[in-house]
Amino acid sequence: MKAVTIPEFGGPEVLRLVELADPVPGPGQVSVDVAYAGANFAEVLYRRGMADVPLPFVPGIEVSGRVRALGPGVRGLAVGQPVAALTIVDSGGYAGTVVTAAELVVPLDGGSPSGDGATSGLDLATAAAVPSNTTTAYVVLNKIARVEAGQSVLVHAAAGGVGSQLGQVARLLGAGRVVGTVGSPGKLEVAKAFGYDDVILREEVAERAPGLTGGRGFDVVVDPVGGPTRRQSLDVLAPTGRLVVMGNASGAADVAVSTIELWLTNRAVAGFNLAAFTAAYPTQAGAALRWALRVVAAGDVQVAVEELTLEEAAEAHRRIESGASTGKLVLRVGGA
Repeated sequence: MKAVTIPEFGGPEVLRLVELADPVPGPGQVSVDVAYAGANFAEVLYRRGMADVPLPFVPGIEVSGRVRALGPGVRGLAVGQPVAALTIVDSGGYAGTVVTAAELVVPLDGGSPSGDGATSGLDLATAAAVPSNTTTAYVVLNKIARVEAGQSVLVHAAAGGVGSQLGQVARLLGAGRVVGTVGSPGKLEVAKAFGYDDVILREEVAERAPGLTGGRGFDVVVDPVGGPTRRQSLDVLAPTGRLVVMGNASGAADVAVSTIELWLTNRAVAGFNLAAFTAAYPTQAGAALRWALRVVAAGDVQVAVEELTLEEAAEAHRRIESGASTGKLVLRVGGA
């Protein structure tokens, strides 16, 4: 099979298209012939050497395609069935075939054990854009931040892949006021299409937060940016507010948080990493993935998808790193 590998850590130019042997599923696993692979900031971090991965490494944390083979003990799936899958635990999605746990593979033809057909009709390009970002948005807001009806939510990087989903999912979960921030004026209108009541420049958060929340602050802030944004996020939390840390896209130095300050202000800070969550709780991750695919298939959550080819993986990484991308990039691999 053809695959894009990271042979050494570095810039986008280190990515190499190579031929590798097809992987074979083990017990409880499924192999998928990949039609599309999502392109994510997580894969950029792998390429930079920010995670401890063995080289050469095949990135790719989410895919869509068709079931190639079932490992021993797998039930409820069939060879040739169209599926979407989370491949984040071991990665490998930038390839013709990938293997992942059966719990993380969801049929797209109504052939799930529940038989509800709720994901039927979801095209493969869109399906590849859902497993990472929409699933993350659901788990972050529902399980980690525990958003309650009517609460206010602030999301940084609102025009990006995850940000485009967080605003919409917050709405589905009953949030009241949902506000997004972006890093440049050109992204204001883009982000407004993703379910936000207001979208502001990130540098305006401290100034605008009192007016946007009636002086109370936000009940939930989701920060994938880090650096000065993290400190501002803490400052605009309401009493009993929750800050969810889920990235450091700015590459800034870590921000120290005083536990004494959290005690005195009745605030909380939590972290979320989809790879670690999925490795620890694959059944819960699979359930969240099924929820994500259902709401996208139903049209309750929109995903803006732009296609590139697998050979253009380096270009996808350049766009993601530069902040030029909005919505979601997917790589067309084969069999689409």
